[in-house]
This record gives sequence, C-alpha cells and structure tokens, in this order.
Amino acid sequence: MKISPNKPFQVVYSLLSHECLGYLFEVFVVQLNDKGQLTWEYQTLTTRNFHEFAHGLDERDEAAVKLVEGMKPAAIFEKFNTSKRKTMEEFFLKTFDVEKGEKEIQEAVHAVVEKRRAQIFELICPDKTLFIMGNDGNPMRQTVEIQAEAVEVLFHFMRNEENTHYFPTLKYKGNKLEFQYKDALILCDEPAWMLLNQKLYHFKPQLEGKKLRAFLNKKFVVIPRNMEEDYFRKFVKAMVARYPVHAKGFEITNTEKNCQYLLSYGPITPKLDEDEKVSSKKALEAADKWQFVLSFQYGNNRFPWDGLSAEANVLFEKKGDSYAFQKIMRSLTKEKRAFQALKTMGLPMEADGRATISRSDAVQWLTAHKQDLDQGAFSVQFKGDGSAPRYFLGKPEIKIRIGEKLDWFDVQAVISFGTFQIPFLKIRQLILQKKKEFHLPDGSIAIIPDNWFHDYQDLFYFSETRPGEEGVFLRRQHFQLIQEWENQELVKTNLRTKTLNDLKLETKEFPVPKNFKGTLRPYQLEGYRWMRTRQAAGLGACLADDMGLGKTVQTLCLLQSLKEQGETLPSLLVMPTSLLYNWEMEAKKFTPQLRVLLYSGPQREKLQAQIGKVDLILCSFGMVRSDIDWFEKQAFSYVILDESQAIKNPLANITKAVQKLNAKFRLVMTGTPLENSTMDLWSQMNFVNTGLLGTQRYFKDHFQIPIEKKADGDQKKRLYFLIKPYLLRREKRQVAADLPEKMESITYCSMSDEQERLYDKTKSFYRDVLLKQIKDEGLQKSRFSVLQGLTKLRQLANHPALCEEGYEGDSGKMEAVLEKLETVLEQHHKVLIFSQFVQHLGLIRKALDERGIDYAYLDGSTSDRKGQVESFQKDDGQSVFLISLKAGGVGLNLTAADYVFLLDPWWNPAAEAQAIDRAHRIGQKKTVFTYKFISKETVEEKILSLQQRKLDLANELVTSDESILRNLSEDEVLDLLS
Repeated sequence: MKISPNKPFQVVYSLLSHECLGYLFEVFVVQLNDKGQLTWEYQTLTTRNFHEFAHGLDERDEAAVKLVEGMKPAAIFEKFNTSKRKTMEEFFLKTFDVEKGEKEIQEAVHAVVEKRRAQIFELICPDKTLFIMGNDGNPMRQTVEIQAEAVEVLFHFMRNEENTHYFPTLKYKGNKLEFQYKDALILCDEPAWMLLNQKLYHFKPQLEGKKLRAFLNKKFVVIPRNMEEDYFRKFVKAMVARYPVHAKGFEITNTEKNCQYLLSYGPITPKLDEDEKVSSKKALEAADKWQFVLSFQYGNNRFPWDGLSAEANVLFEKKGDSYAFQKIMRSLTKEKRAFQALKTMGLPMEADGRATISRSDAVQWLTAHKQDLDQGAFSVQFKGDGSAPRYFLGKPEIKIRIGEKLDWFDVQAVISFGTFQIPFLKIRQLILQKKKEFHLPDGSIAIIPDNWFHDYQDLFYFSETRPGEEGVFLRRQHFQLIQEWENQELVKTNLRTKTLNDLKLETKEFPVPKNFKGTLRPYQLEGYRWMRTRQAAGLGACLADDMGLGKTVQTLCLLQSLKEQGETLPSLLVMPTSLLYNWEMEAKKFTPQLRVLLYSGPQREKLQAQIGKVDLILCSFGMVRSDIDWFEKQAFSYVILDESQAIKNPLANITKAVQKLNAKFRLVMTGTPLENSTMDLWSQMNFVNTGLLGTQRYFKDHFQIPIEKKADGDQKKRLYFLIKPYLLRREKRQVAADLPEKMESITYCSMSDEQERLYDKTKSFYRDVLLKQIKDEGLQKSRFSVLQGLTKLRQLANHPALCEEGYEGDSGKMEAVLEKLETVLEQHHKVLIFSQFVQHLGLIRKALDERGIDYAYLDGSTSDRKGQVESFQKDDGQSVFLISLKAGGVGLNLTAADYVFLLDPWWNPAAEAQAIDRAHRIGQKKTVFTYKFISKETVEEKILSLQQRKLDLANELVTSDESILRNLSEDEVLDLLS
C-alpha cells in the first residue's frame, strides 16, 4: 500500500526469521493518524524510494536500509551463487543442507549477515521503533522494547572436589535479570543481542552470543575433574581476561601497575628457508630494514600492543592442586594514546604495533623525534647482536655563509655531527653520489638527513671547485638561489651593498646612447635597458623576442652604448650567413659610428689584422667554426649569437666552438629559444652563463626527463625560476599597443657560389648585347630586350632553376626564405608567400612537401579559389598560403595571416601593397609583419633603390610596372645591368 510522504509518517523496523540466514529485518514507513498513532497503512522503505521520505528520516535510517538490502536472500543469492544454480530456492536448499551442505559458503554467508545484523542493531538502538513480524507478514504483529542501558554480566566458576560448575548471572539497572528457561532468544552472536519478554538487550562488556546460548535452558555447565586443568589454562584464563568473574575454590588476584611505554628497534632477522644462504637476496634486502615494536610494561610484565580491546592480561599458575590467576589491568586509554603518538610522529605503525622502515629513515626518525620521545615518556631500546653497527643519533647541524670572491661567491660551511666537524667537500661529494651514510672518527655511522638532499640540492650541484684553490664557489648567475636560501634561513650572506644592488637585476633607467640613429619603441627601450642591467652585473642574457619585434635594433643600441662607455675591445656578432648583409646594412643605418668589419671570404688573414681597429665583427657560424683556432685567442667585449638556436645541440661542433670564445659578456638572440627539446635551452643558457643549469647530465636527469617524460610541473617551474633573470621574451600580442598596424622589413640574401657564377655570366652577356643594341637602335626600340634581360636576371636572383634547365644547385634566397619560414611556423603564426613567378612557387611547394608542411595554394589555374581561402582561414587550417601575385594580389580576405613574404620585388610598390593588404585589412586584429627578400648585389637590390627614388612618382602617377620601365633613362637601365 503506497502511503503519502506529505502526511505524517514514521519509520519502523520489523524482525523476521529466515531458516538459513537467521534473523533478518524489513524497514517500513507507516502512516500516522491525527493523534500521531501508527495506522495499518504502510509501505516498504528501500533505497529506491528513500528520497521520497528523506525529510522525515535520518542518516541512521539511510544506513540501516542499505544494510538491510544487502542481507536479503536475493542479495545473498546474487553474491554467493558461484555455481550458477538456476533458482534462489535451489541455492539455499543445497548450500545449507545439513549433511551435504557447502560449509565454506555457509561460513562466508553467515559472516556477512552477522556483521550487517550487528550494525543494524547498533543503528536502531535505543530510540527506533522495532516489531516482530507475524507469520502472515504483518510487520507490526508484536512490539519490541529496545533497552537503552547495557546488561552487566558476571561469570561464576565454582570449583569443588569433584568438578567445576560454570554459569552466568545478569543484571539490568542493578536488578537481577532472570533469563533461563524464559524462552529468551539470542538474535545476534557477535556481539550478543538478546530478546527476552519482548525486550531487546545488549551487554557490557560486549559478549559473544554463544557464551549465553548454552544457559538459556540450563542452570550451569559442569567441567569434569579430568578435564579441569586444560579448561582452566585456556578457557577460564580467557574469561578472566575479558569478563568479570566470581571465583570459588581457586584464586584470582587483580593487579594494577603503572603503564610504561617501550619502543624497541633493530634490524630484521630474515626468515630463510633451509636451502637459502645468508647471502641471498632476501637476506640482503632485510639487512637494510629496521623494525620498531611497541609494547607496554606493567610491573615485571611486558605486553605487546595488539590493538585488541581486552582490559587485562592474565597470568595462569598451578600451585600444587590449586589454580591461581593474576589479572593485570591494562590502561587501554594510555596504550592507544602511545600508539597514536608514534603515528603522529610519522612512524608508519601497523595494527599489530610494528613499523618497518629503512635503516636510514629509522636513524633519521629517531634523531628528529628524540625530544618528542623523551617528553612522551617512551623508553627506547636498540635490539641487535654485538656485530650490529653503532649509529650516531645526535642532531646534525649545517651552517653556511656565502661571501664575495672576485667574480664568484665563496661558500663557507661548518657541518657538525656532535663534536665532529666534517668538511663541506666531503658531504658535498656524498650527496652528489647520493650516499647517505659515512663513518665518523669514533667508528659510529652518521646519516645525512634527507632534507639536506632537498634543501641544499642546488648548492651541492651548482657549487664548484677551482684548480689550485681550496674551498667551494658559486658563479654570480646563481645569485637568485642565494636569495632563495637566505629567505628560507638556510644560509647567511656577507655581500657588499653594491653587489646586492647590482644582482637584484632591477632594470635601471639607462639613457639611449647619443649617437644611436633611431627611435626605440617603448618595449625596445625596455629591452635595451634590460640588457644593459645584466651587462652592469657582469652577466649574460638571452633576448628572445618574437620574430619581427626588433632584436637587431635593441642590440645595436646596446653596442653603441658600449662604445660610448669607452670600451676598446671589439665585439663579435655571429649569425647565419644569410643575415650578414642585413646586419651590415642595419649597423650603417642605426649606428654609423660603429666601425664594422665583415669577416668573410678567402682573404681572412688581412681581415684578422684589422681586429684592433674595429668595434664590431660580423661573422657567420661557419666561419667561427672554421677559424676557431684564431678566434679563441682573441679577447672580445661581447660575443653575441643571432639565431642562437644554431647551437641548440650541445654536441655539435659549432656549439663546442663558440664555448671557447673569450668575452667579458655574452648575449644570444633567438625568436625560438626552444624548438625541439628543453635541452635546446640548456645549450643556449650554458653559453650565456656557463654552469647556470648545471652539467648536461644533471640537466637531463633533473629537468629534461621529468618535464618531457613525466610532465613534472614543479620541475618546469624550477627551470623557469633559474632562467627567468636571464631571458627576456615578448610576443607580438604582449606589445601590440607599441606596434604600428604593419611593419615592413627587408631581408638581404647572399647568393650561393654556383648561383652567383651563373648570375655574373648572364649579366655580362646581356650588358654587352644590350649596350650594342641600344647604341644601334636606341632605348625605345630596345625595351623588350631590356625587359627580357632583366627578367632572366631576376629569375637567377630568385633561383637559377627558374630559367636554367637541369640546374641542381642551391639558392641563397630559397635558403633564407625557408629559414625564416621555419621560425614563423615554430611560433604558430600564419604566413602568405607571394611571388610573380609561378615556377618559383612550384619550387617552394616542393620544399614544403619534402618537409611535410601543409599549405594552401593559389595561382591563375586554381579552380577552387574559395575552398583554398576558407581552408586557410580556419584556426586549424594550413599555416602557409602560396599565392601568385597576379592571381591573388586583389580580391582576397586572408586575415588569418599576420606575416607576409614577398619573394621577388618589381617596379610597382602598389602591387606589393595590394598583396600585403590581403592580410592587413578590416578584421585583422594583429600587427602584420612583411618581409621583402632581396638577393644582395643583384638587379633586385638596384630595383629596390630605384623604387625608392621614384616613390613619389609611383604613388601619384604610375599604375603599372610597364609605366616605370618606359620612364627609365638610358643611364638607369645601364645601372641595372652593371
């Protein structure tokens, strides 16, 4: 019958008997009448409908309902029907058959049911409503009163000349409770719950049901004389320990003594099989383990902690023909307090009062908690044979002071183990070898505390020894570690105020040098001052700004300031070959006072002789590697590496070469400080500030593997902490407010040797032919031939394969484009690549295919223009779009790109502007960076110069490339071919 949860109701519990499972429960909700009385309207309460009545129930009801469902016959059948019998009835009949039943399953079932039954009685006592269910299924057939107080039990043992009688007496609220021959029922055995005269009783101390069941219909149990001694020795002794006992005919003495805490420790003796040798793996593993054992002393008696609830231990003694029991009362409260105290101190105590840990951890634990153990009144004892080693249990101390010594920090340390002082170098060596133990002069063994391995790990790993000097030193670049240790009160420092101020590395307001010809944007000024601050502190740096943000101009400003500070030593700037000319041009533009030497070509001995007369040497990585024997003997003010990812491989020859260079200061520049692996960072930062990140092996073990293989966030933060003072990186989005809407720059490319030979040969041919033709026919009639010659030279400047069939050599411009493209893609940008030559785009396509780079493509023959554009514009679309200038210079919206590469300049700036505006248009939220690639000392460079001279004309009048060509003078045409 379904009752209304919106009307008054009450939960009731009903007992019923199952022939196999014993006493079970059902739970009901019963509707109440207007007087608050139970009615005959009721409904079974289950976990499925509990939520309907939850407002009128409590947590005990919810727990009880779950327990009840778990002990129902259906639940037991589902859990234990391992033989897959077809029906529940068949399962119970066969499993609980008196003669052929399955004993193991019976025992397992009874254990589950008994445990749940006891838990339910605990939950419903004392204030829930309990009934006995009728045979007709009426859940409220008979009321049961749950008695709140526990029944006291006293066991009587009466020994006479013939036998011993044994029986219990019960008292409830001080009155004797008659239960024998009263149809009492034991409803639950562990612990006992008894139903007597419709009243439910429980017992104190808790009692096993079988201890009462034998007396429900019997006055007493008789123990014959011939069985007496064994019975007393086992059963009576156990009863005396657990329950109140009245003895007659033998003696029970109650003894109360103070509880003393005993903690013994020592090596574990392994239990070896007969055929096992002492040197077995089992024995060796045990040798490194120590075991702690907790026990308690009461007078002359010691008892181990066992976690049981017995209030006493009983000693049995037979005196002639008599028996005597000594009942030693134990203070369980104190014992539990001692057990818990050891766990609180960090000892991993098991339930049996034992803890097993490594020998090293044991010694450190004893050392760390000596005072706690003393205050807790623990008596600590070592247990071992005479051959066991003696360990130092005092508290080790380490005192470290750091002072200055030239360009290093001097580490002074006093390490004490009791009266013994141990050299810092010895402890450092042990920690580097990950060894914890060492012998003190008195023969005892000391153990280095674990926290030293953590707290001082960086000090031990980054500190160094110097040849010919005693002591240990730290490099200046580790100053942030010193600050960290001082803040944690691990070390004391004795440093000059100037040193402290310099090494705080707070960017100072250095002025822009007077003779720097340019204007720095705010973030560029900050970058210049950031580098100057590190220079002032005698430290290296890595300028890792995003591509296009002006690392070159910031560095030239730094070099100009160096000259104006009176620096006499030259600086060496090393870069990829393709950038040499760019640096030369930029230096002339921004720092014309710097005397620049381009170190290149076969006549390098003559160039070497000029080193004392210049301020800046520009050199390729290849040249440094080739001439390192000369370079390493020179003294430089700065050694600067541009595109320093070139030294990302620590084992590469170029990396080894640049490390040999001798300079006051070191600087690296890169838009991609980390390309493939965190080891890229180690290599570059190790050049900047040698030893900053430890040895390569240390870095791999402590940073590379944890970060890359295990995604260790803590080690990633630690690595950032170490490099942060020396790495400055700004991305475009961070400095967007300081940038114009678009930025254009020129990348000058050196032709390859074979390319240059072909170009010079072709240029000479056309010059001779055109000079004669212009002389014979005039300029106007020669313009087609001029255009033909200029086109051939432009193609050669791009890539000879555009006009020389079978050409298999290199192209300097192709190399520069792909190098710049790699940097852009590594920084997750999108780029448009324009060319007037479809064949040129074809060569780029081939290179991209070889590198596995996906791209969109558009020329005059492309049919699906819309599809290519939409694909590129998607966030997850291609990162490169190859476009012919004629087919894609107008009519496209490509705002997904923020970089534009123009591969081949021609006369009309308007055509180039239209190409740039494919990205730089409404909807573009980023600054657009444009790179124009010019092959140096070619017609392209001359076109660029002429384009600048005629810029006004182009802007106002010229609408096509042919217009400019028609307006060229004879001298201008001849200059293009010179």
